Amino acid sequence: MTKRPSAGFIVFRRLEKNLIEYLLLQASTGKQHWTPPKGRLEAGESPLQAAERETKEEAGLDKNDLEYYKQFQETIAYDSEGQLKNVFYYLASVRNVGQSIQLSDEHQNLCWSTLEDACRLANHSATENVLRKADEFIQKNL
Repeated sequence: MTKRPSAGFIVFRRLEKNLIEYLLLQASTGKQHWTPPKGRLEAGESPLQAAERETKEEAGLDKNDLEYYKQFQETIAYDSEGQLKNVFYYLASVRNVGQSIQLSDEHQNLCWSTLEDACRLANHSATENVLRKADEFIQKNL
């Protein structure tokens, strides 16, 4: 059986000396895992619409706060509680590196992390792989 698909944004910011940091949110429940903002698609939503809605709900970031890179789209699939879960990821940077993040009650913490720290925090191979693909895209194209 397949769970309802999810979608989200890999959100990054570029600091001085070209340092890239990725936004991760720590869940308030369950295993309290760290992930980019993401969530399930609602009826009638496209994956991009769901990613936009979830990023607004979970981090307080909307279209005006983000610059999208539509050339980057990745889908990961993994086992979640015995069911296949598909997550569509898009890539966006914050327009203002000092942008305030407004956590929802679904999350207890946030961090901006380098690629290696983000992969270590995520501690999930599919999430690590999509973060590495995003970083490769940024390094080659942005």
